[in-house]
This record gives sequence, structure tokens and C-alpha cells, in this order.
Amino acid sequence: MQAVEITSPGVVNIVERPAPALAAGEALLRVRRVGFCGTDLSSYRGVNPLVAYPRVPGHEIGATIEQLSPEIEGPWQLGQRVLVIPYTNCGECSACRAGRNNCCARNQTLGVQREGAMTELIAVPIAKLIASERLSLPELALVEPLTIGFHAAARGRVTSADTVAVIGCGAIGLGVIAGAAFRGARVIAIDVDDQKLALARQCGAAETINSATHELHERLQSFTAGHGPHVVVEAVGSPATFRLAVDEVAFAGRVVYIGYAKAPVEYDTKLFVLKELDILGSRNALPGDFADVVRMLEAGTFPVESVITQTVDFASAAEAFRLWSEAPASVTKIQLAIGDD
Repeated sequence: MQAVEITSPGVVNIVERPAPALAAGEALLRVRRVGFCGTDLSSYRGVNPLVAYPRVPGHEIGATIEQLSPEIEGPWQLGQRVLVIPYTNCGECSACRAGRNNCCARNQTLGVQREGAMTELIAVPIAKLIASERLSLPELALVEPLTIGFHAAARGRVTSADTVAVIGCGAIGLGVIAGAAFRGARVIAIDVDDQKLALARQCGAAETINSATHELHERLQSFTAGHGPHVVVEAVGSPATFRLAVDEVAFAGRVVYIGYAKAPVEYDTKLFVLKELDILGSRNALPGDFADVVRMLEAGTFPVESVITQTVDFASAAEAFRLWSEAPASVTKIQLAIGDD
């Protein structure tokens, strides 16, 4: 079977791999759509410390069930459209014991620490599947990246009483905007690109700020009666925006960081204490986040076609990675289409 392989940093090849063997409790999936994730771009650039080469990337999956292990019972059937929760969990570490297996100490994500889904067939445990006959294959492949933002909103304990500022309107930031709006919050989207800000409004932002053309602090103060946002979610990953979140959040507020800055961050820590802030990290997502995203997409309110920048095939995958790496701001979401829908 064919697969997209990042052979080494900056080198993508289409290779032949053996079809996976089906173990007990697993489903064999025919992969139909796979999203290109920011972690895949980091792997392509050679800056993902969790990846060894060669690696088949991909963990944002829309697929159909090709085969089921004989002992599997329940509602599953051949041809059924599904998505995949792409994380492992050991069940033994402190995170798993606390019911937060999204941040399992021994997690291995598809396409990162283990071979991913940019291939024709993949075998996964049946417990990692979620079905939705109402969602299209492109929508199924959008669920996982959107759950990252939904989980960040959950980490920030966002409610309808909150004003939430989201720094960065890339694919993950748009998920945060949609997740906070899904919880009834008033959302302020912040970016330096007017087109991304327009898309943020489609995803649920009530206000937008272009921080390259407007004074950010003054605009945030004007939108929040001088208090600052109750919650600030950082979805850029730079030292400047890490500090900005702490500077701009309200007293007694919550700051949520997704991912991590690629360089050390220096803080004036007095604001941690004076504002009595909750500083929170957010990693991956929980099953409840997946359920919420599926429910939102099934309602038809999310601008799916606007978010998917490009759909490519195997032959175009290498070029898609190269162009994305050269102009990352021009892309919201690329999807790989495999076979016929």
C-alpha cells in the first residue's frame, strides 16, 4: 500500500508499505482523508523532538471500516464512516489515574511517536473509533484538530459569563474560538492577518483585533470595560505572546497555553501573584471534547469549506509540505484525499 513518508527533514517520498495485520480488538480502516497538522510541519522541518525518521505522518483522520476483528460486537459495521482518537494511554501514570489520559506520560500519538495515517490502510483499536454518519469525510478529519481548541476552552473553565481572548487564528486558534463560543462565551480574536480575523468571525468571534494595525491593549480594555478578558488562550507559541497573555488577562483570570514556545520565556512574575492567575497548559483532548466537536459539526454551523485551504493527493503531498513550510501563514488546513469518496 502507498504511504506518505517524511524520510528525513525536508524530504518527503511516496513509499510502499505492507498492509497492517489486524490484531484482536482492532478495526482495519481504509483512510479517506487526513489533515496536515502543525506537528507534521515541525517533523518536516526537523524541529519535532518527538519524531524519529523515517516517519509516516498524520493523525487527523476520516476513514471507513474495511475489516473488523472477529470478536468485535456492537454497532460497528463495514463501510461505516469513522474518525480516530489518535492518542495512546497507559492507564498507570498519574495523569491516567486522575482521569486525564489526554496527557498520559507515555502517550504516543499517531504520526508522531509512531507511524501515522497518511497511508491507505491503518489498524486501530475499536475503542479509539468514533462514528458519525452525518459528517462527511472532510468533516471527520477536522474533528481532531478542533478538539485541541475545545479542550483548551474546557481547561480555561470557560462559561457563558466569560469574555475570552484568543491569540492566534490559525487552525488551532479557530478551534479555541469555536470551542469558547460553543460554551456561550463572548470571544475576541487576535491576529495580524485580516483574512484570518474574518474567518475567526465565521467561527464564532464577536470582536476581532488586528494587533499589527491597532493598539492591542487599548482595544482589549475598550472591549472589556477596562478589566481585561476573563480568559486568554495563547495559540501562537512565541515568547512575546506567552507574556502578552499574562499582561492582558483580567485580575483573577485564567491563562491557557496550547503547545509551547520554541524558545525560553522570561516573565515579570509579580503579575502571577498580584492578579492571582490560574496558569494552565492544555494538551491533546478528552473523549468529551470529541463528542462536543462532533455535535457542533453535525449542527452545520462551522465554516468547513472556508477552513480547508487545500485538498491534495499522494502525488502532490511533498509539494504541499514544501509550500506550507515556505508560507505557513497562507494555510489554515490542508487535507490529503486518498482514493474515492
